[in-house]
Amino acid sequence: MYYRLLLIFCLSFSSAAVQAKTILILGDSISAAYGIPVEKGWVSLLEQRLVRHGYDYKVYNASITGETTMGAKMRLQDLLTKHQPELVVIELGGNDGLRGFSLKEIEDNFVEMVEMIKQSGRKTLLVPMKMPPNYGAAYNKKFSSIYMQVSETMDVAISKFIFQGFAEDPEMMQADGIHPVESVQSVMLDNIWPSLKSVLIKK
Repeated sequence: MYYRLLLIFCLSFSSAAVQAKTILILGDSISAAYGIPVEKGWVSLLEQRLVRHGYDYKVYNASITGETTMGAKMRLQDLLTKHQPELVVIELGGNDGLRGFSLKEIEDNFVEMVEMIKQSGRKTLLVPMKMPPNYGAAYNKKFSSIYMQVSETMDVAISKFIFQGFAEDPEMMQADGIHPVESVQSVMLDNIWPSLKSVLIKK
């Protein structure tokens, strides 16, 4: 009787583990919690919120400081194969813009990543970024339009700007003026959450 109960428990545990879906975060330093404790970053806060709201998901953060759309594209297939995510959240493009990569190259990389994700039968959430004001209004408008263009062309979900509500407040940024401080990580998650929640499946 003891061994039968043990077997039932093990099978139930195994089944539950298999059912847990994965969210893959593919981002740069903004999602890698640059300059703050990892457990205080918005991705870690996402894990906590998923549990509180009854979502049966685990989160794998594949974000790398300095990552570009090209670098992420080169890593993506291996990540899809290894983690089999239900959803891929793409928070990229900032480093491409800062390094002066062509807008067409950035858009093409986004399109290719979304195509890979779609071919694997998974969902995508695109997180738009913006360039600092000193890059000029014309360039900023063209850069920002990439995300909506990819969203509409590829029919994928898009969130608010992750820095919405504090982007121009220097006190909300670290000394480098680029990376958000710990206190606004929850705001970043709030900006993404409505769009992310719309593509999640509850227990």
